[in-house]
Amino acid sequence: MISGFRIMSGNICGRAYTNISLPVSIFPALGIPLDISLDKLSQTLGKIPEGMEFPVYPYSRWHVFTKITPSIFRFAKKVKTTLEDIEQYLADNPDWCARMTKRIQATSSCEELCSIWSDELWPYTCRSWWGLIAGGRKFGDASYKLNKELTKLSGTETANALMSNLRGKSGLASLGPVIGISQVLQGTMSREEYLKQYGHRGPHEFELSLPHPGEDSKWLEIQIEEYERSDTNVEQLLNRQRSQYEAAWERFEQKYPQKAKHIKKQIAKASEYAHLREETRSEFVRVYRVIRAFALRAGEISGARSDVFFLYMEEVQRLLAGDGAGMKHVAARKETYEKYLALPPLPTLIRGRFDPFQWANNPERRVDVFDASMPPVVEEGNGLTGFAGASGRVEGTVRVLNRPEEGNHLQSGEILVASTTNVGWTPLFPRAAAIITDVGAPLSHAAIVARELGIPAVVGCGNATTRLKTGDRVIVDGGHGIVQILKG
Repeated sequence: MISGFRIMSGNICGRAYTNISLPVSIFPALGIPLDISLDKLSQTLGKIPEGMEFPVYPYSRWHVFTKITPSIFRFAKKVKTTLEDIEQYLADNPDWCARMTKRIQATSSCEELCSIWSDELWPYTCRSWWGLIAGGRKFGDASYKLNKELTKLSGTETANALMSNLRGKSGLASLGPVIGISQVLQGTMSREEYLKQYGHRGPHEFELSLPHPGEDSKWLEIQIEEYERSDTNVEQLLNRQRSQYEAAWERFEQKYPQKAKHIKKQIAKASEYAHLREETRSEFVRVYRVIRAFALRAGEISGARSDVFFLYMEEVQRLLAGDGAGMKHVAARKETYEKYLALPPLPTLIRGRFDPFQWANNPERRVDVFDASMPPVVEEGNGLTGFAGASGRVEGTVRVLNRPEEGNHLQSGEILVASTTNVGWTPLFPRAAAIITDVGAPLSHAAIVARELGIPAVVGCGNATTRLKTGDRVIVDGGHGIVQILKG
C-alpha cells in the first residue's frame, strides 16, 4: 500500500487483481506520457483497447519523490540482493522442498507443524517469492527493449523469428514437461526422474486444493499415451525452429551488419533472463507444493481434512493451536466457491463497476477486457486480430478447449483455441498446427512456447473463444497477428 492512496491489489471472485493505475500514475506526475508505461504493460497484459482510459491518481511530484521513490529504491535493492545468490537457491531448492515435505508429512504435533510454518516454511516462501519477482523483472526489461528495437529495425515477423530461440542450447523450464515426455519414450529419462523434475508443474499451479500431476500416478501415463497417439516429434519441431532462427539471423546480419554485434549481445542477454524467469517460476511453484503438503497435514492432524482449504492461513494456525472458530465459515465459503467456480475466466483488465455474473451471461463478452464506461464492442467481418505471437501461416480446423483436461479431444493438425494458456497446456502444443488465445501478449506463456516450437500463434484476440467454434476453418497468420475466418 502506498501511503495516502488506495491498496495495490484486490480480489475479484477469488482471482487476484493488481491496481495498475497506481504504478502507471507515477509517469504523468513526472511529466512522462502515460502511453510509455501502457505500451510496456501491453507486452505482458495484452492489448489495451483504443479509447480505454486508465484512471490516473493525482500524484504530485512531491509525493512521488517523498513517498514513492524510497519504496522504489527499497524494491530495487531487494531485487539486487535476491539476484546475488539466485543460482545457489535454484540449485538447492528441489532438495530443500523434498526434505521439508517429508518432515511435514512425518509431523504428528500441531505445535511442531505451527513452528515449521512460522520459523521455516513462511520465511522461505517469501524468499522464493522475491526470486520469482526478480527473475520476471530482469526478463521483462531485457525482452521488451530487444523486441522494440528489432521490430523498429526489421518488422514484427522478423523480430519474432529472432526471439524464437531463447532456449539456446538448453531448454526453457516451461518446455520441460513436453520435452521430458519425449525423453521418457526414448529411454533417456525415467518416469521417476520426470516426476521429480516436472511433477510439480501443471495447469492449476496456484490452486492449493487441487492435486498436482506428481500426486497422480496415472497422469504421466495418460500424457505418454496421448503423445504417442498424436505421432508428434518435439525434437523435430525444435530443430526445425532453430534452423529457421539461424536463417533469420543470417538475413538480419547481412542487412544490418553494423547492428549485428549489438543485437547478438541483446539476444544472449534476453536468453539468459528467459532461463532465469522460467526457472524462478518453476522453483516457486515447487515451494508452493510444499505449502499444499503443509495444508494437507494440518487438515489431517486437526480433523478438518479438506475443509482446511477454506480457511485463511491465520485461521489454520489458530486451528492448530486449538481455536477452531474459523471452521464456522467453511459452509458459506464452500457455497461461494462453487458460484465462483462456475464463472468463465474473468477479463485480464477490468475498469469500473463489474458484475461477473451479469458479464458471464453475455454471449458476446470479451475475455481480455471489461470497461464499464465504454459501449460493448461489436465484432464484425470475418477476422480476428491480436498480437503476433509466433510467425507462420497455416490453414486448419478449429478446436476450442475450455481447459487442458480436455486435451484428449485435440487432434494432430487442428488449431487450438483457448481463453488463455499456461505451462499445463504445454504438452498439447506439439499437436496443434497453430494456437489462438483470447488473452495473451508477446511475453505471455503461449507466445514464448509457440515461438520456441515454431508453431504459428496469434494471442490476445479478446473474443476468439466466443466467435469461433470447433469445426470452423481459419487461416492463422502468426507473423502479423491476424486470424481469417473462412467458414463456420
